[in-house]
Amino acid sequence: MTTHTSSPATDTTAALAELSRLPQDAFVARLDGIFEHSPWIAERAWSAGPFTSVDALHAAMCLVVDNAAQSEQLALICAHPELAGKEAEEGTLTTASTGEQRGAGLDQCSKEELQRLRDLNKAYRERFGFPFVIAVKGLSRYQIMDGVEARLANDRDTEFRTCLKEIGKIARFRLDALFAAQG
Repeated sequence: MTTHTSSPATDTTAALAELSRLPQDAFVARLDGIFEHSPWIAERAWSAGPFTSVDALHAAMCLVVDNAAQSEQLALICAHPELAGKEAEEGTLTTASTGEQRGAGLDQCSKEELQRLRDLNKAYRERFGFPFVIAVKGLSRYQIMDGVEARLANDRDTEFRTCLKEIGKIARFRLDALFAAQG
């Protein structure tokens, strides 16, 4: 008896084909959480299908963000929780954000580290008017805190663009995780 096993690439191709065939509301529901509390991105990207690769899906979604009004981009940035902030403390982070922050060790901060991070978050929000956003995957809590400190020296336009770029990275990590889970 021959056992057929599919490769991850075949599984991803099949999952993307299935996703591409979905009606818009189901497509949006399947991609819920790829961009934090912002289903409008998947809603607008749907018409760019069918998607033959995760790269193509990610590019279509990022293009929606790039073409969005500045007020929508700001709302997207503001949809992100502060790192180790009140949402983490209250347990109201999305599942994806909880896992990402835990993976970076933000749930293991000492009292002093937590205070430093919260002070940095506050200084950042006061300076720029939106939360600090960074794709935390692969970073330590120390690298994250140093990143906030370094980025405080930037101007608002640079930070606005940097946050959107980081949100694109977060979305890519989440898409990769979604399709790996389906494989």
